[in-house]
Amino acid sequence: MTTVDDLERWGEAFLAFPARFADRFARRESREQAAKYLRGLLAPVACKNDWQVAEAVGNAT
Repeated sequence: MTTVDDLERWGEAFLAFPARFADRFARRESREQAAKYLRGLLAPVACKNDWQVAEAVGNAT
């Protein structure tokens, strides 16, 4: 299982991955949300529904 520490260690390598398809999103906000969603999918959350993924990456709304 992936831990929060694992995600922090991956840091720059993780940022490079969504950068590969950033040009598919016209707006900066959309690119940021896509990267957060990917980070949420990797987060150690037992059940990965929308609100739990959002909470895992720090989105309250």
